Amino acid sequence: MEALVLEKVNQIAIRDIVIDETLGPRDVRVKPVCIGICGSDVHYYLHGRIGDFVVKEPMVLGHEASGIVTEIGAEVTDLKVGDRVCMEPGIPDHNSEEYKLGIYNLDPAVRFWATPPIHGCMRESVVHPAQFTFRLPDNVSFAEGALVEPVAIGVQAAKKAQIQPGDSALVLGAGTIGIVTAMAAAASGCSNVYITDISAEKLDLVRERFGDRFTTVAHAQVGELHDAVDIVFEASGAAAAVLAMARYARPGGRIVLIGMTQDPVPVDIVGIEVKELTMYSIFRYAHVFDRTLQFISSGKIDVQPLVTHTYPFSESVAAYDFAASMPSDAIKVMIEKE
Repeated sequence: MEALVLEKVNQIAIRDIVIDETLGPRDVRVKPVCIGICGSDVHYYLHGRIGDFVVKEPMVLGHEASGIVTEIGAEVTDLKVGDRVCMEPGIPDHNSEEYKLGIYNLDPAVRFWATPPIHGCMRESVVHPAQFTFRLPDNVSFAEGALVEPVAIGVQAAKKAQIQPGDSALVLGAGTIGIVTAMAAAASGCSNVYITDISAEKLDLVRERFGDRFTTVAHAQVGELHDAVDIVFEASGAAAAVLAMARYARPGGRIVLIGMTQDPVPVDIVGIEVKELTMYSIFRYAHVFDRTLQFISSGKIDVQPLVTHTYPFSESVAAYDFAASMPSDAIKVMIEKE
């Protein structure tokens, strides 16, 4: 089938590739329609690895997707051919302890699209468990359906934060994940959501695309939020932000770690202890895709401003090159199948 293949570092191509996928009794076959480009896809493209995950052979990219069901397994009863769906891209081992405990996202053997050596979804069709395939409500477009995956990270973070009505929150980092975290925090009950970044251009883009839904705070002014918020979401992975995050939380507040970094970073243990802050961390998501879909369908989370650029599948290489250039006017680059 035709696919977008990462051949090696800095080399991708649209070409035919043989992928042997048998439709099991509890699987569905889906034709992808919209696929978002994630930062991890770009990182594999530019560097060939993320931590211990190393691209050692050609790999199909993409894990944020929506599409149309073209075939169903014999035991699938809740989906039918023609259904518009989105897919949760991680497939855990049902026999793992993590799956049995309900934290299947932490299963070390999870098969996650476009994470070596698992092929992603930038291709003509994918076979996926019906269990992790979700029907799109009629008022949710294919593009919005493809955005369920990144928004689910924000929803997971908001869920972990145990938000109470009227809480205030500060998001450190105004990249895609920081923005979806701010969206999820507001939808989950926060009355005031602040977002900051060292990049003035990113904050300008947030103001342009999201208006007054969040309060943007310039990096030079973020110190004014000292002891000011109930929850701090660290979505940048930057060492300086991790070191400073305890300053902004009120005594008894919460911190949620979302951003990732390649190297260990310092943490202000005393600053956390003297306020008795509670720290949480997330890795991807679990049990929140349906919740995320409801947020989007109800309008509580409006994902349309996230999409700043759209390319046809035939121009996927150009789309990845554009995303890799880290343009200041881009949030989410979307690819649509013709």
